[in-house]
Amino acid sequence: MDKGGNFPTGATTITQSTTTHPEFLVREQLARNIAFLGEDGVARLRRARVVVVGAGGVGSWATVMLARSGVEYIRVIDFDQVTLSSLNRHAVATLADVGTPKVVALKNRLAQVTPQVTIDARVTLFDKSSAPTLLEGGDRGPIDMVLDCIDHIDTKLELLHYCHTHQLPVISAMGAGAKCDPSRVQISDISETFEDPLARAVRRSLKKMGVNGGIPVVYSTEKPGQVRLLPLDESRVADADEFAVLPDFRARILPVLGTLPAIFGMAMATYVICQLAAFPLEPLAIKQRDALYHRLHRDLCNRDGHHHHHQKGVPLSQDDVAYSFEEIWRGRSVISGSFEKPALTRWHHDQPLSLQNCVCMTKHEASIHDALTVPPEEYYPSDVVERVQARFREEMRLGQWR
Repeated sequence: MDKGGNFPTGATTITQSTTTHPEFLVREQLARNIAFLGEDGVARLRRARVVVVGAGGVGSWATVMLARSGVEYIRVIDFDQVTLSSLNRHAVATLADVGTPKVVALKNRLAQVTPQVTIDARVTLFDKSSAPTLLEGGDRGPIDMVLDCIDHIDTKLELLHYCHTHQLPVISAMGAGAKCDPSRVQISDISETFEDPLARAVRRSLKKMGVNGGIPVVYSTEKPGQVRLLPLDESRVADADEFAVLPDFRARILPVLGTLPAIFGMAMATYVICQLAAFPLEPLAIKQRDALYHRLHRDLCNRDGHHHHHQKGVPLSQDDVAYSFEEIWRGRSVISGSFEKPALTRWHHDQPLSLQNCVCMTKHEASIHDALTVPPEEYYPSDVVERVQARFREEMRLGQWR
């Protein structure tokens, strides 16, 4: 800060000073995480090095939960300062922090909560020219995960393209503004998103850059339309750029219900924690696809009737089909993992159709499977067979609470 009370506009690194925090206290803080993730999982988390780009409503919540969950090195990158209007969604900022860089507010608060965590606060704007420096691992080893919490689309694209090109694991937040339904928040591959204008724009732009998928995102399937960008006052329209934080950045205000960015940040942190701890997590790509469930059920009736010569339908309802497809098979083929053109069919041809004998494949895979003349255990690789058996065991467990 200079004598006038202003923070520098160039890149500034503020690394939290090391504070002695006895190991037995750290373990007590992490006791619930250890019980959930196991000793090895939490050990992986504590060794991990994470970068969060963007410290606003989404990034601040993600950062806080990563620190509270055991990650002991977090680099947080953001050029912006706390404003009064950002207090409705920032995880830790207070009135006293207004005018302070968001990354500094995070660093200061987390020093009081998790002093064993190094918060490497970078007061700077991310762009493709600074990517090699801001995303390098340094002496501590490579970066294990990047969280994209940027709301400026061109900068977001630069970050995602850099991470994809350099094989840096990344998860990206799409649009939390103008939405309010927490039940519609999803985690899926960018290629599977829908009903999110930002996700659509990012998806299309990435394809032009040669990236067709492979980037997990948090987004909302809620249809936008209830609220819009607030208009600039008429006196400001001619000089709109003067009211933007930086040139080319949004000058108008997108209404944001503060809870939604927090939910996005929590979802990102949960995904990252499980990934880094090697804890199994397979998010459902999309839920409540009634038209799809109807088609799957109809096709299953037709397929099973054709191959097993009956016309009385199948013993599975449309709700059973939806449950099997979403909860057991995660909406993807058990053979290839593909989301494309899904179909349900019997696993063993000589056993009755049931939730314990129904698998998800692509239509092409199902056609090949239905023509098998040998038991599936003799045709498929052992990893596929083991996966099917594991999912059937899971159904036996989950089915008790349906």
